[in-house]
Amino acid sequence: MMETQMKPMLERRKESPEQSVWWNKLSLAQKFSASSLGKFGYELTFVRNENGHSLAVLQCSGGIAVITEDGDIDTSPNITIR
Repeated sequence: MMETQMKPMLERRKESPEQSVWWNKLSLAQKFSASSLGKFGYELTFVRNENGHSLAVLQCSGGIAVITEDGDIDTSPNITIR
């Protein structure tokens, strides 16, 4: 009988969201929402400050999502990323 070895699954991310420099800039509500989106493959890209409010920007396979300070998620934002 041939023995099969299980290879450990490779983590796609270079670092966990909690280790991201952007993670500490999120409100608690944004962290909860970002964690929820992370289950669908979204990764925190950066945090933008608009009119005195932080806006978390996440990306996944070409898709973009933003999270307001209150934790509201918009998966079809009107946002331009350079």
